[in-house]
Amino acid sequence: MFTKNEGTVDRVLRVLFGAALLVAFFAMPELSYRWVLLLGIVPLATGLLGSCPVYSIFGISTCKLKQ
Repeated sequence: MFTKNEGTVDRVLRVLFGAALLVAFFAMPELSYRWVLLLGIVPLATGLLGSCPVYSIFGISTCKLKQ
């Protein structure tokens, strides 16, 4: 479907950051701009899929090269 363009460290950091934002969304219901924390879905999804559309546009890859 998508070509993998994220390395292991990149993927782990994206998943952790996205999960932290989503946890904050549910943990802090009193925030006035709480909906902004839902943007954590984006790094979570790209980290789980291993493919970043922005990386594809600019031709960036953090994957190790196969030899």
